[in-house]
This record gives sequence, C-alpha cells and structure tokens, in this order.
Amino acid sequence: MVRCCKALSNPPPSCYNLRKVKIHVRRLRSGNSGSCAGEQHPQLDSPGPAGSAGGTPNRRARFRLQFPQLALRRRLGQLSCMSRPALKLRSWPLTILYYLLPFGALKPLTRVGWRPMSRVSLYKSVPTRLLSRAWGRLNQVELPTWLRKPVYSLYIWTFGVNMKEAAVEDLHHYRNLSEFFRRKLKPQSRPVCCYHSVISPSDGKILNFGQVKNCEVEQVKGVTYSLESFLGPCTSTEDMQFSQTSSCNSFQNQLVTKEGNELYHCVIYLAPGDYHCFHSPTDWRVSHRRHFPGSLMSVNPGVARWIKELFCHNERVVLTGDWKHGFFSLTAVGATNVGSIRVYFDRDLRTNSPSYSKGSYNDFSFITNNNKEGIPMRKGEHLGEFNLGSTIVLIFEAPKDFNFHLKPGQKIRFGEALGSL
Repeated sequence: MVRCCKALSNPPPSCYNLRKVKIHVRRLRSGNSGSCAGEQHPQLDSPGPAGSAGGTPNRRARFRLQFPQLALRRRLGQLSCMSRPALKLRSWPLTILYYLLPFGALKPLTRVGWRPMSRVSLYKSVPTRLLSRAWGRLNQVELPTWLRKPVYSLYIWTFGVNMKEAAVEDLHHYRNLSEFFRRKLKPQSRPVCCYHSVISPSDGKILNFGQVKNCEVEQVKGVTYSLESFLGPCTSTEDMQFSQTSSCNSFQNQLVTKEGNELYHCVIYLAPGDYHCFHSPTDWRVSHRRHFPGSLMSVNPGVARWIKELFCHNERVVLTGDWKHGFFSLTAVGATNVGSIRVYFDRDLRTNSPSYSKGSYNDFSFITNNNKEGIPMRKGEHLGEFNLGSTIVLIFEAPKDFNFHLKPGQKIRFGEALGSL
C-alpha cells in the first residue's frame, strides 16, 4: 500500500480526482477501520478545504466527491439498487418527441408510474388529416411569378424530379404547387408496353408482389395485412362481380371467379419526386368504387415496416371490376399530405373530409340500367391522380402460369411490364 501511494504521489489531475473518489468511498464503506495506525493517504491531505483537520474532507466535500459518481452510475444503469429506473439511450427519441407534442401535458402522470404510450400509438395520435387539409390549401395558393422558379427548383433538387420529361418545362407556367405536382408528361417519355397483359399504372418503387396466400397480403417483406380488411366485405350484389359461394369458403376464394386461377398482388410506392398520376394497368371494366375514410399516415417503406396493417388504417379508394381472366382491383392509398385522391370519371368522390366514422366506407356502383358493363378502361388510359407520394395496390385474378417480371425494391415507370402469361 505504501508503494502504491508513493507511485501515485503526483498523478495527473483527472486520475488524481478519480483516485481521490475511490479512496474516499473505500473509507466510507469500511468506516476507517481498515486503515493502519499512522498510515496516511497523501491524496486526501492537500485537497481538503480550509478548516478540515488532517486533510479529512468535511461534509460539503463528501457530497462533492460522491455526487458525480452516483450521477454517472445512474445514467449508465450501473446502480441496480436504486428505486428510479435507469435511463436508456434508445428511449431518448421517444422522450424528446413526447415532450415536444401536446401529450407533454400528461407528464405529471409519469411520476406516479404511468407508462408512456408506444411510438406507434403516439404516431397514430398525430392529426395527419388536419395537416393534410392544411397542406392542400397551401398548395392552392398562387405563387408570385418571381417566386415560382426558386420554390420549384428547391423541390426539384430535393426529390430529384426530371423536368425534361414534363410536357411543360417552364417553371413559371405552374401557378401553384398543386399544378406542379399534377404536371403532365410528354407522350414519348412513357411508352406503353403492348406485349404484356399487365403494366405498371404509375412511376414508383416495387415494395412487394406475388401470390396471395391465406388471405394475407404483404405490404413490405415480413409485414402483412388482411385482404378482407383492406378491400372490405363482399356483397351479394352483382355490382362487385364476386362469385356467390358457400359461407364456409374463405374471402380469398370468393374473389376467384374462375376455376384454376389464383389471386396475385403488387404494391407500388410513389415517392414525392415521382410522376403523380396513375393509369389503367390493363384492359378492364370498373364496376364498383369503395371509399374508406381513415388516417393519413406516411406510406414510406420505413413506416410500412413499422406499423402493421398500415394500408388498412389509411384512407383509400378501391376500384373493383373484371378483366379477361376474372377479378381485378386497383386501390389508391392516401398518405400524409396526400388527402386528395382524384378519379377522373368519378365526380362524386370526396376524400379527406373533416369528419368521418372510423371503420366506415362508402360504396358507389357504376353499373346502371343504361350502363350494365361499368366504365371501360383501356391499358395506359388516364385514371386518376394524387399529390406528393402515395401507394398503388393491385389485386387481381390470373391463371397459375402468370409470372411477374419484377424484383423487390426495383424502380419502375408507368407503362413498363409488371407480368404476363
């Protein structure tokens, strides 16, 4: 012990303080009983405040020596005997968001053991519909001519928009952000593939595709949602073009109208910089429209991995009908700042209403006494549009030898082939 003290008689300042704390804590635990008579600790002689005998720290010095170590151990979670739980680094983002949002008014409840809501519940509580309506009104504000080019240039640089494909490249032509989002493309920039039965209805990124199994559809790899929750229940009318089978059959079997066929799906995510219109993916007849009011959470792939059944929570417009192989549907899923979904031939459709009933939906049939075939759509024909970015989900019936020509995560443009027989 004497040798150790002599070796540390002149330590560096940082080591000096650390050694001082260790020796003092050892004294407190042993009650000074382990110290030999006449043995001195030179580390404690000089730092003692004025008026302390023999260099022994007074009460104020003890608190000054103990507190840093206790605070450090509390932050690192090294004191298991403490009543308060240790802070964890992974909870800091949630804690910061929790106090920034209005939910910080519930902060006193945490002192009595109330557990904060999960990140998913917290995100669902954000008024995304109100924010989307405010963003929609902002998009309608006409910009001064001198401000249009700087604003649109910033958007082009941020999201990588290719204005060489636009029908009108002059940025001063677009009076507001809404017109810029809904810009048309040059006809030759998106040639429609004529040799494949199903083409991409829009620009975007392939999130998932394949065969529907067990009435479950993958929104991203490993995260699924219920097909019945997404499309809604079948009806007994002829408007939905569903086969009337016994109640013991699953919902998936009710959608398959021809023997030997299977049900397929494809999910396409539209980023903010993509072309915002969507087109008919094949030759088919639209017989029914179902509108689901709902949330407007982000449909970014990162959020889709985070929230299960995200597409079932968000507002969406489901168009159903039939093509040459049976059932066919196209669903436009809304997202944050994408509250306005427009279908060109449906003037009665109103999305992102201020009030709605959770879980409700509105049906509209395009089959009337004067039109018993619905709305005919040709492959590549304009179908609708939305702002910023969203998701298109195709669910259709096809023979078992139908093959997708895709890879997960690949970029695709409107008019390119999705699959063929």
